[in-house]
Amino acid sequence: MDIKMIMVFLRNVAANNNREWFQEHRHEYEEARADFEQGVEKAIGRIAEFDPSVAHLTVKDCTYRFYRDTRFSQDKSPYKNHFGAYISARGKKSLHGGYYLHVQPDGCLVACGSYWLPTNILTSCRNEIMGNEEEWLRCVESDEFQRYYGCDLAPCTERESWETRQGFGLERLKTCPAGFPRDYEYVKYLRLKNYCCWHRVSDAFFEGDRWLAKMVPMLQAAKPMQDFINAVIDDYE
Repeated sequence: MDIKMIMVFLRNVAANNNREWFQEHRHEYEEARADFEQGVEKAIGRIAEFDPSVAHLTVKDCTYRFYRDTRFSQDKSPYKNHFGAYISARGKKSLHGGYYLHVQPDGCLVACGSYWLPTNILTSCRNEIMGNEEEWLRCVESDEFQRYYGCDLAPCTERESWETRQGFGLERLKTCPAGFPRDYEYVKYLRLKNYCCWHRVSDAFFEGDRWLAKMVPMLQAAKPMQDFINAVIDDYE
């Protein structure tokens, strides 16, 4: 990617988030978006090498509108300040876990997993963890997973989570979820309100094409965890 060009555009949007400015600079948006989408297309190809389930996806299947839905938000800014792509075998609107790329000034990251699962599925995931404890621990306590996503799993807010260098589980319950044993040895994994992990990267990470090779081991490290959770989710979809 021409990440410097993309970041200049995104910083300008953040400073001038209004329709008048955007229409005057629409060509800059189209150039930045096209460059980002080329990167997404390459990412799909590289991910498909170790996860063939995503090979059928197109860029359109994975990317989002740049226009914000402001109907239920106090922030009425019409445009986003980032580009994102969710590469999931069943589509970006599916609960099925996938791979996420986020490009934002001073907020770039590579992520993997499932975000905000419904309560019934979340409960099933927790039951599956307890029922297949050894397999779960091999997924999330491997050296590779801990290298990119390891954290103490203490209760935190969503904002605090994203601001950390790396982590696992956006928002966590302060106590054991209802219906589960409080004295369970690995209760920290039951407190998670979702099963996604992320690794923050510098803005320069996405420059050129070399980031693709760096991205692969990050996502491969998270894939066993994602596969474990997807096996539960897919029973509901």
